[in-house]
Amino acid sequence: MTKILASVVISTLILVSATAPAAAEGGVALGQKAFQRCSACHSTTDQKKAGPGLGGVVGRAAGSVEGVRYSAAMKASGLVWDEATLDRFLAAPREVVPTTTMTVGVPKSEDRLNIIAYLKSLSE
Repeated sequence: MTKILASVVISTLILVSATAPAAAEGGVALGQKAFQRCSACHSTTDQKKAGPGLGGVVGRAAGSVEGVRYSAAMKASGLVWDEATLDRFLAAPREVVPTTTMTVGVPKSEDRLNIIAYLKSLSE
């Protein structure tokens, strides 16, 4: 019985490790598609639109892109855009930074995770 359980565990670990890169790639592709709703206000380069360009956003301090008009609260937030912070902010921007100029959230967790995977791929 122990040998069977060990075989199942090992097989599961092999399967999971083999499919993880594919899931990450799917997240990036799905994130690029989901990002289209963001592209009216944000680019994926340094180009500034209504909001800052999001190329290289992961690891960047919030409110730090030169030439972008941020709310005072965003500039003073002390946030650094990592996966957890982006997830919270995308879910409910005004709950994280009450006077942010970003009013549109991404309610579906799956969409947020895919968008974050896409943004991370632009920051690597």
